[in-house]
Amino acid sequence: MSPVAGTVVFAVTLVLALVLSHRPLGDWIHRSLTSPTHWRVETFVYRAVGAAPDGEQTWGSYARSVLAFSAVSVLALYALLRLQGHLLLSLGFDGMPADQAWNTAVSFVTNTNWQSYSGEAAVGHLAQMAGLAVQNFVSAAVGIAVAVALARGFARRGTDLVGSFWVDLVRICVRVLLPIATVAALVLLLAGVVQNLSGGTDVTTLAGTAQTVTGGPVASQEAIKELGTNGGGFYNANSAHPFENPTGWTNWLEIYLLLLIPFAMPRVFGRLVADRRQGYAIAAVMAGLAIASITLLTVLQLQHPGTVPQAAGAATEGTETRFGVGPSAIFAASTTLTSTGAVDSFHSSYTALGGGLAIFNMMLGEVAPGGVGSGLYGMLVLAVVTVFVAGLMVGRTPEYLGKKIGAREMKLVSLYFLTTPAIVLVGTAAAMSLPAARDSMLNRGAHGLSEVLYAYTSAGNNNGSAFAGLSANTPWFNTTLGIAMLLGRFVPLVLVLALAGSLARQTPVPASAGTLETHRPLFAGMLAGVAVILVALTYLPALALGPLAEGLL
Repeated sequence: MSPVAGTVVFAVTLVLALVLSHRPLGDWIHRSLTSPTHWRVETFVYRAVGAAPDGEQTWGSYARSVLAFSAVSVLALYALLRLQGHLLLSLGFDGMPADQAWNTAVSFVTNTNWQSYSGEAAVGHLAQMAGLAVQNFVSAAVGIAVAVALARGFARRGTDLVGSFWVDLVRICVRVLLPIATVAALVLLLAGVVQNLSGGTDVTTLAGTAQTVTGGPVASQEAIKELGTNGGGFYNANSAHPFENPTGWTNWLEIYLLLLIPFAMPRVFGRLVADRRQGYAIAAVMAGLAIASITLLTVLQLQHPGTVPQAAGAATEGTETRFGVGPSAIFAASTTLTSTGAVDSFHSSYTALGGGLAIFNMMLGEVAPGGVGSGLYGMLVLAVVTVFVAGLMVGRTPEYLGKKIGAREMKLVSLYFLTTPAIVLVGTAAAMSLPAARDSMLNRGAHGLSEVLYAYTSAGNNNGSAFAGLSANTPWFNTTLGIAMLLGRFVPLVLVLALAGSLARQTPVPASAGTLETHRPLFAGMLAGVAVILVALTYLPALALGPLAEGLL
């Protein structure tokens, strides 16, 4: 089978699997979040944290709970990383330096999983299991909880309640993430992914040198790393490492896992607002943008006009030969379209335009389909912008699902969209203005700018992947990227919850002849256009100086 044909089969089977999973998984998540009964283990957790199982919160109380839980998580993980040298299963590793421990703690709590360290040489088994893996579950659950709170805002009327954060958090972890991650971990384990508590095995390399290969609880962490769109690798090579991703079919499985929940969330939204057509419309826009990006990135890697790629048959640099160029490009597009950040190839070695498209995918706001939860609420915020623009065109007060989009709602939405570009562009400009930060770049010129732009785009959008040519383990990058991750996660999150509260208090207005039907192809096309145009207008100058300049020279 030719590389192109193999890539087509890989992609088609992936699409079919996601289509078949969309309805049952979406329905299960919906039932998990709306069930009137509480499992015994859930009740135990509610008592431990002092939460009322059947109580609900205003948007402000919900937001404070999210922020308090995340703050405690950052402090606990920071302490664990700093003190790991004094704890069990440390493998002899010392505690992380303060700036790196800060960066790592913030990274995993914000579902970014940016890593400025080599996992097998810096983090012991206890820190991996009790610290990083736990945050892979709960940070993903936070994103889903906020998306569900926003959906409740559209569905409810005349109330200031948007649900209980503690109930949502526990149910998502216990009923959704843990069961799926357990099954996925068992499948990966059977496929050859490592799962042990080994301190390392001494081996002789092909070059005749001695090397210690660290083992560990890899399969269990790999499963939730992809399922929760987290992305932090147990090993420095991430999903290119054979202990994390041993075969071509496990590569397919990992892409499926990272897309699984984000593509099911529109179904949850349709069920919560009692109009499944709205969910299908959102899913169609996500799928359309994703298919366009994946196709273009794959073509750029398979058919690049450069002399060396043509001689090799494709742009093979930085690609794991076990998987091939096509599946690696699909992985790269999928991981940057979601907020995953896992990699099975190295994006800095991609063609200039291919790497630029990976950056653009993150700049899109990771809404196609985006991270678990964050993709849905990002797309719903875009939908609010779209109905506002449509309302301006016809001189009518904009409405979405019967809720009027007034001045308060548009202020919240505008702040949401200004936050991430400000973080990315200000951070990039500051880094490029400092000699110490520029010295961290392996490359100069347009590609060097792309390395820094990629880093702040990845941090601000809570992705976590990187252009590997940037040496980011410095006090400057550890500190500023940590700040970017915090602001990029929690400022938009609070704005989304404020929007949910504002919408929940409204009484829906009845549909009329002038109401824009938001389940039709016309609206879906407008929504996709707004998503792309917002990104193009905001980031085009930065892209022109980096990947576009490099690719068009």
